[in-house]
Amino acid sequence: MMAEKNLDSLFYDTLKDIYYAERKIAKALPKMARGAQSSELKSALEKHKEETEMQIERLQQVFEIFGKRAQGKNCPAIEGIIEEGEEILDEFKGTPALDAGLVSAAQAVEHYEIARYGTLKRWAEMLGLKDAAQLLDKTLSEEYATDEKLTKLADQIANQKAKAA
Repeated sequence: MMAEKNLDSLFYDTLKDIYYAERKIAKALPKMARGAQSSELKSALEKHKEETEMQIERLQQVFEIFGKRAQGKNCPAIEGIIEEGEEILDEFKGTPALDAGLVSAAQAVEHYEIARYGTLKRWAEMLGLKDAAQLLDKTLSEEYATDEKLTKLADQIANQKAKAA
């Protein structure tokens, strides 16, 4: 007999998805940071790497609260988003448009995370996992803040440079 598919199992499944995604992102960020041309974008990506490490730890706490072992589940969406970022890195290397492309790739990652954390937070609340909801909310706030910083970087530096070329 198949186990009951309910909000609990959906929450757990999505938690495994974002856990896998965050670990993939942590591996991809240093490569993107090395590729970035402006020191501002370099340091933003490096800072986000540190933040991502904290977010992974937070997710481990959420698994604990939920009473499950922290484990990832292959996430084709993040694989694709990261692959696109790596294509930009290769195809625009050494061009004035590189940073604008890297910002757009980083924002695609952020938007995926925002979607996942927003959903997980709501489900945690519905499941009565108050502490988990607070941890997820903290990460969600960080993802929004990173997205805003990236938009500022794009507007003030990267997009101008790409257009001027």
